[in-house]
Amino acid sequence: MSKNQSAKPIEIKISTVVAVSAILHASDLATLDAAMRDMTGGEPDYFEGEFAVLDIGDADFGGAAVDWGALIAMFKSHRLNPVAVRNAPAALEAEILAHGLSLDVIAPQRAAQPRAEAPAPEPMPAPMPAPAPAPAPAPQPAPAAAAPAAAGSMIIDAPVRGGQRIYARGSDLIVMAAVNPGAEIIADGSIHVYAPLRGRALAGASGNTEARIFAHSMEPELISIAGIYRTFEGGMPKEHAKRPTQIRLLGDKLDIKPIDPTSR
Repeated sequence: MSKNQSAKPIEIKISTVVAVSAILHASDLATLDAAMRDMTGGEPDYFEGEFAVLDIGDADFGGAAVDWGALIAMFKSHRLNPVAVRNAPAALEAEILAHGLSLDVIAPQRAAQPRAEAPAPEPMPAPMPAPAPAPAPAPQPAPAAAAPAAAGSMIIDAPVRGGQRIYARGSDLIVMAAVNPGAEIIADGSIHVYAPLRGRALAGASGNTEARIFAHSMEPELISIAGIYRTFEGGMPKEHAKRPTQIRLLGDKLDIKPIDPTSR
């Protein structure tokens, strides 16, 4: 039997998809389109056809009907593909689903259960008078709270192959070998790659804006810090390509700097 004959018609596997979060602070379509043009500077390749999640929690539609078709078309004209809507009111859910969008629901964290109070003890009869007790020793001061331990690091010694996804939850990620094209490395802290970085690197994944990305040879497909991202379809800028480089977040911009101290 040939390979094609033995293959299943369809396979479902876990995959990682990077999606842009488009947070709408206005509902007027013309206003949103103008803001997108201002953001991209009119460059048709500013976005590369990424998926987008539309967060409408701060958009006041004032009870007016939402033209979802026009809204989707506007984002697609800027090469963003809406696939889901976040923070949608229940009244709009049916419309959203009817336009082929999913509902991106963030499960609320469970509140801590209150500790049951012990029943009050029954009153005891009044004790007989007793001699005055000796003075109690002075209370000792409570020990100072220990400082929280520094977050650890996940260390990867082997190359990260294309299609692999590594996530250092709550820590930095240190990779001692190459990160190949198509691989994805993610850390809640900073990312250090002591070899070529050719895949996707997402630092500060839980929102840490102080996280950084370091690589001995910076050649990534995509980099992101705390959700602010940039793709490199045409390669890194020549002054940084294949050189020791660090990337940090300054405001809402990614700052790329050489590591070589002689370049200062």
